[in-house]
Amino acid sequence: MTKHAVVIAGGGPTGLVLAAELALARIDVAIVERRETQDLASSRGLGLNARTVEMLDQRGVAERFVSKGTPYKVAHFGASLDTSDLPSRHNYTLGLPQKQTERILADWVAELNVPSYRGVDVTGFTQHAGGVSVELSGGRTLDADYLVGCDGGRSVVRKTMGIELVGWDASISYIIAEASVRETPPWGLLSDANGNHAIGPLGDGVASHARMVVEQPYVADAPAPTIEDLRAAVRGVWGTDFGLHDATWISRFTDAARQATSYRDRRVLIAGDAAHVHSPIGGQGLNLGAQDAMNLAWKLAQVIRGTSPDVLLETYQAERHPVAARVLKTNLAHVALRRTDARSKALHEHVAEMLKMDEPRRCYGALMLGLDLHYDLGAGHALLGRRMPDLDVVTDVGPRRVFKLMHTARPLLLNLGDRDAVDITSWADRVQRIDARYDGVWDLPALGVVPAPHAVLVRPDGYVAWVGDGTDHGLRDALTTWFGAPTRFEA
Repeated sequence: MTKHAVVIAGGGPTGLVLAAELALARIDVAIVERRETQDLASSRGLGLNARTVEMLDQRGVAERFVSKGTPYKVAHFGASLDTSDLPSRHNYTLGLPQKQTERILADWVAELNVPSYRGVDVTGFTQHAGGVSVELSGGRTLDADYLVGCDGGRSVVRKTMGIELVGWDASISYIIAEASVRETPPWGLLSDANGNHAIGPLGDGVASHARMVVEQPYVADAPAPTIEDLRAAVRGVWGTDFGLHDATWISRFTDAARQATSYRDRRVLIAGDAAHVHSPIGGQGLNLGAQDAMNLAWKLAQVIRGTSPDVLLETYQAERHPVAARVLKTNLAHVALRRTDARSKALHEHVAEMLKMDEPRRCYGALMLGLDLHYDLGAGHALLGRRMPDLDVVTDVGPRRVFKLMHTARPLLLNLGDRDAVDITSWADRVQRIDARYDGVWDLPALGVVPAPHAVLVRPDGYVAWVGDGTDHGLRDALTTWFGAPTRFEA
């Protein structure tokens, strides 16, 4: 039986990011993916938010994505929000179809020599002392220390765990498709009594290729839509089907918003759409899953290596479950603001007016771009539990960007004060220390300028785990909590 430290069910964006992070941590990881290749027939998700691009920048691969996409310094929440003044090098939504995002991620994962079992599904698993037997279609079995289900909203892994998705049922439905047209449609948005609809060029350079979304009343247990259903839906809105033909993708989604009650059962965990599902309006799903993966990977790696106790994995759900819960509620609000009845329109007008003001605009812009995330790591400095800004610091070997110091995916102690004030000798095998200077302001999205710290301890996912005030008070506890016990006895 083939053995891996981690088997990932699902080779979409969440699974690929998780695999890359584990490979950087030198963990034996493998992906099981039902597709024979990484190719997608459709564009699927249309972009990456600012925080996802920042995290890719932390690994030195952001330019691979940025060079293929289009940055839009705007976010959407009931109105278009200018994000150009948010303090981030990547204060934009990166327009990039998921099919391209996945291809770039897959190439990165291949460079890291992660093996993939393609053309097969995870059909079940059995947990046993010390591991998991992972059952694949075709009768093969893999042995793993841990299994992570990144296998989508209908996750076999989650269902086998017996974990429920709870939340809000669907109230509206959408048909979404990519197809060819014989007549050029009136590109753009259209609202009517039945909702909001859109049709636009696919962006592949072929004038006759279109992407369309049609809102409809929700019907429970509706069958998968056909091209005839698509034609009827388009005719119902525009009065013609524009000669629709050769649809490469037709799907249906709803405004249902549900979340798994638990993200873990012993040695099996879930991430991405396996853990939470919601409407794609607002473009949060792919980003939420990738950020789940970044949070989980380094913790799982440390537990596998034995440098941290198993309890560290409990912080994965403790941190990520509230984040997804907030995204689901934001998504419900976003959908509600799009309704076309008179009461909803009145609400939309008030919200749009409020968002013309700078402070609400920046707060909601940071929210939709993922830049305002705050893990509850206790009381203290405003930086604690928030993303580390990508500062230009001066080190002993010259100027450096903070994100460049994080390319190896190791924890970072950035000391900006007295060199003798902090000592991480007993964690030097796990945590890199950089002594540096920084004289600029510390400006955080949604918060503004905060007091400059003397030192910060940054986790591999880019979030601040400790802030120094000129002393090392609390540093040992933070190092032990997040990166394990010291490696030698200290008097």
